[in-house]
Amino acid sequence: MLAIITLEIVVGISFFYSKKQKKEDEVRKEFRRNGLLCRFVLDGSGNKIGESVAVNDDVVIIKSGSKYLGVPLKHIEEDEKTLLVKGLVDFSKAEEMGEKWRNESFQKIDTPEDIEGKVDGF
Repeated sequence: MLAIITLEIVVGISFFYSKKQKKEDEVRKEFRRNGLLCRFVLDGSGNKIGESVAVNDDVVIIKSGSKYLGVPLKHIEEDEKTLLVKGLVDFSKAEEMGEKWRNESFQKIDTPEDIEGKVDGF
């Protein structure tokens, strides 16, 4: 009887620590992802591609002019204050992934101006 109670306590404690460890791992992962935001992104030659604006799953979203590019995290390397894109990137595929993210993430907001025209003379 004592062995069963001890086993239940050990299993309960290990479950608690396992759950806590998973939560800490998620926090670390989210912190790292947020650390990739608002950084200039350079290509292998040091040319500025744009600025990182989001991380969606395993893709970094880069605003490049009026376009959005999606580059897989495995192609991104941190370099102090900037991010570097490693290897060759298919920019047509990157633009396709970035635009897909933009279409899913951005929603038009109806403002009073959109509905009734100008408000208060503005």
